[in-house]
Amino acid sequence: MSLPRNSKALRIQIDGAARGNPGPAGIGVVISDGAGRRIKEVSAYLGEATNNVAESCALIIALQEALRLSAGQVAVWTDSELLARQVTGAYRVKDRRLQWLHLLIQNLREGFKRFEIQHVPREQNRQADRLANRAVTEALRRQPALKRKPASAPAVPSRQPTFW
Repeated sequence: MSLPRNSKALRIQIDGAARGNPGPAGIGVVISDGAGRRIKEVSAYLGEATNNVAESCALIIALQEALRLSAGQVAVWTDSELLARQVTGAYRVKDRRLQWLHLLIQNLREGFKRFEIQHVPREQNRQADRLANRAVTEALRRQPALKRKPASAPAVPSRQPTFW
């Protein structure tokens, strides 16, 4: 997939990572201009989420950043075949938790003259994967209690940060 080489066209690599499913999750976003120069990276911890939620959140953050950068055209690369096919309409979004994220994605993509999303092999998405995993690793390093899962549901609400 190629876009015209101008400042309004962006190539975006996204990835989401969850240690466990659900588990501590993070996102990675790499934004490059039309000439392939990296202009922005995002690495963020989400809290506890599924991998599919993390992938969707990575796309939402990426599209928001592209709008802030006044992009008219975006080409998104993801190693999540499920996400790519859901966004293009090839697959339905069945999970109720993902449906509202899908709605946000659909609304955000309307802000671009041209929007493309493509499933790519994991090897072509290593930079975004590195950022997503770095977010989780750093959060686990700061809060070691996140690594442990309770044997049963806690009697009182947890104060652990969570996406939901």
